[in-house]
Amino acid sequence: MAKKKIVKTNAIRLVEQKKISYKEYAYEWQENHLGADEVAAKLGQNPAQVFKTLVAVGNKTGVIVAVIPGNHELDLKKLAQLSGNKKVEMLHLKDLEQTTGYIRGGCSPIGMKKLFPTFIDESASDFATIIISAGKRGLQLEIAPSDLAFLVNGKFGALTE
Repeated sequence: MAKKKIVKTNAIRLVEQKKISYKEYAYEWQENHLGADEVAAKLGQNPAQVFKTLVAVGNKTGVIVAVIPGNHELDLKKLAQLSGNKKVEMLHLKDLEQTTGYIRGGCSPIGMKKLFPTFIDESASDFATIIISAGKRGLQLEIAPSDLAFLVNGKFGALTE
């Protein structure tokens, strides 16, 4: 029986291009269960190790990306401070695809339309690898936090409440 071919996303192509070690996870997704905690449960992984990608807008920098554990909430004040903004608000969902090239539930910090300033929660350093969206609903990517930071020119810091 032929193995089901997984479609290569921009995120996976970039990881492979830089010859970075990674692992893919494909799973069945549902529109009302797109959160990182649900993904962790489906994959049988530690929810603290499954990270979600959130896109915000700073008053000075414009679009910025936050990568945080799926079982935590983003602290906008901490993100503002870390990113050099006075105020940060979440990007409107209707603008997500046009801004990043990705849709809700499939937004990867890797391979967006532009390389936006990216901030990774410091808790990622507690793990040898973390799991992030691979750029498509139902597809995740396991990667070393240092490799993620390299790919997106990311900066580590405290981002959660």
